[in-house]
Amino acid sequence: MEISLDISLYPLADEYLPSIKSFIKRLEEAPGLAIARNDLSTQVFGDYDVVMDTLKREVRRSFETHGKAVFVIKFLMDDLRGLKDEPLD
Repeated sequence: MEISLDISLYPLADEYLPSIKSFIKRLEEAPGLAIARNDLSTQVFGDYDVVMDTLKREVRRSFETHGKAVFVIKFLMDDLRGLKDEPLD
């Protein structure tokens, strides 16, 4: 089963950018995932088990390396890459 995630990381530290950049870089390096970034969040696309195994590993690593943080994640079934908004005529 394919899934899509929208994930935002909010480190509870004054120096927050290094932990965000590190987390995104590790997601981008994970085999089997497609990643899209924007200014507000990161989208992750891939097989359910691959995505969940990667999240389990990388969220833990983020906590252990950078300390307290909040992760906000939306899970959607299917690969929604390329889905465009339709006009609201």
